[in-house]
Amino acid sequence: MTEDVGAGRPAMILVGGPQGSGKSTFARRHFRPTAIVSSDRCRAMIADRESDISVSGEAFELFHFIIGLRLRHRRLTVADSTAVRREARRDLLQIARRHGVPAVLILFDVAEERAYAHDTGRARRVGRPVIREQRERLQEALRTVHEEGFDRVYILGEDEVAKGMVTVKE
Repeated sequence: MTEDVGAGRPAMILVGGPQGSGKSTFARRHFRPTAIVSSDRCRAMIADRESDISVSGEAFELFHFIIGLRLRHRRLTVADSTAVRREARRDLLQIARRHGVPAVLILFDVAEERAYAHDTGRARRVGRPVIREQRERLQEALRTVHEEGFDRVYILGEDEVAKGMVTVKE
């Protein structure tokens, strides 16, 4: 799959999927660092640790705020969050609509074992139960996500993620 997603134009690109699915690595490979707004990074900005879920509510306020500011200034914005819950995707879609920019959703549908293997190699691990729950929520989302109102929806499976077959140009 080769697409120009947001090439030279303001857009919100939501990369979502279970922890360890490759979404953050994908974002770093395809977009400039200033375009990426990470929910984990917002947690760290508040509490000095990405894993401090006690500040998740405030971290998501900051996450949405920064995304809104970037879109107001007509900047390509990549929202890096699991986004496995419909409400999370809806909130981000509403921000994009409020700013009149296209909303693109890229979901990472990889096997639990792959996500878990990646998770075990990271400094901040979430563990198998969290990955399993997020993957189950993703599977639910895959049944209806095309009806949620995104301008484009891409589902990247194991092969696309492993082979890096996606080209996204800024």
